[in-house]
Amino acid sequence: MGIIERKEREKEQRREEIVTAAEKIFFEKGLAIATMDEIAEAAELSKGTLYLYYKSKEDLYLAVAMRGSEIMYKMFLEATSPEKSTIERIAGLAEAYYRFFKQNRDYFRMYQYFDNSQFHKQVSQDMLHTCATNDQKIWDLVIGLIQQGIDEGLFDADLDAKQAAIILWANGNAIMRLMDREDTYFTEHMKLDLEATLQKAYQLILEGMMTKKGKVKYHAIRQIEETV
Repeated sequence: MGIIERKEREKEQRREEIVTAAEKIFFEKGLAIATMDEIAEAAELSKGTLYLYYKSKEDLYLAVAMRGSEIMYKMFLEATSPEKSTIERIAGLAEAYYRFFKQNRDYFRMYQYFDNSQFHKQVSQDMLHTCATNDQKIWDLVIGLIQQGIDEGLFDADLDAKQAAIILWANGNAIMRLMDREDTYFTEHMKLDLEATLQKAYQLILEGMMTKKGKVKYHAIRQIEETV
């Protein structure tokens, strides 16, 4: 290995160490309270060194969040393996997103900061581009599967795959945010099972998009799942 290659490897290793240290601090304190001084201490580096790798605390926050996106992407790939039918793969996406939520709650919570317009003002254009490219893999996977369902006659021919992907994501994300923040209220006060509500919402939305052919296949899958 040459000098240049070794330096690049060392630089990448240092970058990963910084992200790991930042992840610990962000998970414990959140973006607003966490400081670059605390992250530098956790990484055993000077704060100046952190800024050589990341231009702002918000850039570093996104670097951690992208780790979560990679986990989600891998879970989506596992849920949509080619040997499964198209309808199984589409249904599997919703299940995979819920598993991600349950198993990676800290990452899920990080994504809520994206709703804050002030947050985006602190992020560099380079990091925004990197994050968008990273997220696009997930959108391409979901949109591509829905389009495949349209092409196979499982979904209405006039359905827009991008719109459908956004509708499914927005529905799941909204209910899971309620589960994360207000589960006790809905469970104890309203006597409502939010997990069952989430599953019902996905079912209603999917069936609303499906053709008769798609519904037949979807119901067959659900019957098999209920008997397992």
